[in-house]
Amino acid sequence: MTATVVKEASPPALGAVERARTIAVLFAFPALLLLGALVVYPVLFSIGRSFFDASGTRFVGGDNYTEMFRDPATLKAVRNTAIWVVVAPALLTGLGLILAVLVEKVRWATAFKLLLFMPMAVSFLAAGIIFRLAYDEDPDKGVLNAAVVSVHDAFKGTSQYPTARAREGFGITKGTDGSYRTNKAVSPGSSVALGLVGVAPKDLPGGAEPAYAAASRKAAADEVRGVVYLDFTPGGGGKQGQVDRRESGLPQMKVEAVGDDGRTATTTTSSDGSFAFKGLDSGSYTVKLPASNFAQPYDGVSWLGPALVTPAIIGAYLWIWTGFAMVLIGAGLATLPRDALEAARMDGANEWQIFRRITVPLLAPVLTVVFVTLVINVMKVFDLVYIIAPGPVQEDATVLATQMWLVSFGGGNNQGLGSALGVLLLLLVVPAMVFNVRRFRRSQR
Repeated sequence: MTATVVKEASPPALGAVERARTIAVLFAFPALLLLGALVVYPVLFSIGRSFFDASGTRFVGGDNYTEMFRDPATLKAVRNTAIWVVVAPALLTGLGLILAVLVEKVRWATAFKLLLFMPMAVSFLAAGIIFRLAYDEDPDKGVLNAAVVSVHDAFKGTSQYPTARAREGFGITKGTDGSYRTNKAVSPGSSVALGLVGVAPKDLPGGAEPAYAAASRKAAADEVRGVVYLDFTPGGGGKQGQVDRRESGLPQMKVEAVGDDGRTATTTTSSDGSFAFKGLDSGSYTVKLPASNFAQPYDGVSWLGPALVTPAIIGAYLWIWTGFAMVLIGAGLATLPRDALEAARMDGANEWQIFRRITVPLLAPVLTVVFVTLVINVMKVFDLVYIIAPGPVQEDATVLATQMWLVSFGGGNNQGLGSALGVLLLLLVVPAMVFNVRRFRRSQR
């Protein structure tokens, strides 16, 4: 019987191991050098610089950190950053989850994903310019206000004559509420002519006709008749306070006859500016043009005003990053065990129950990674805030990153305080980064 001898593999020579480590270090050295130059050195320099004054020559200890939390602008930046951290990642994670689930049921899922992910290819600078224009308060420029104004005017209408006004001293007085009324009371059987100015002939409604013939008509015994006209003759000439042959009536003007007893009759002028109140009781009346005729047009929402500027910028951020969240969550959704979902359906669970009790719990690790990644990202947001927020409301929209730049280079010229803000931002970002790294390590194991 022959015995078989098994030889153990000898460990690699010590020289080979050292040589492999040396090669590895040589390959990693350029990356480590770049990391040290672009990350480690700036961090250490900023920490040291935060203990010196604005000039960088006098050591002030923790004074910059004390001043940082006394400055109202910095406190507002901290508050706005907290709003970003709470609102933006939560909305993005929720939207990404909903869209990832819905896209699975869409026939052209790939095209839909590509469409939603496309904003990620747009730089923050370009996106900021796009949304700065979209949020413009002028409805002729800002697409959002154009839509808001269109909906508002469709339901509430708009004034035809926002710039119109009466000539002073020609029998018409302006009221405290913005309306115009006759100086003297009139009685049934009377006629009045109400002349207005301030309306360009090109701005007259279509179909407006000359008012001269209407002004010549006599009123019946039980009516008050009149005309509202543009007291301006194109090309010059004419007499103020009188209806000339070439002067146009003002159609679609609301007119009221207010009696001594407070009763009010209402009518609207026709194409030649004429109106008539028929069947009036005897007595005296004041003819009135209500203020609604001269109301300024609705200009929409001040998206970039102090109250809405931060939500508006967050909206732009959502437009850019929703596709990112959807794609990451969609990748996690594709790895879910389909047998668990099918078993739930066979047991009678509806889609909402499957989503709430199976899909969301199984996707919890992916949702956590997406949420924490977005938290890190929103803490560093700078471009959108700086570009979208107009100068007058820049302080209302400022976050820690923009405040750090403004204090250091944007007019403050205090790099000591700016470095302290940078250190604060670093301290806020590090815990989220550590949490994300640990999650990745656990998932790898």
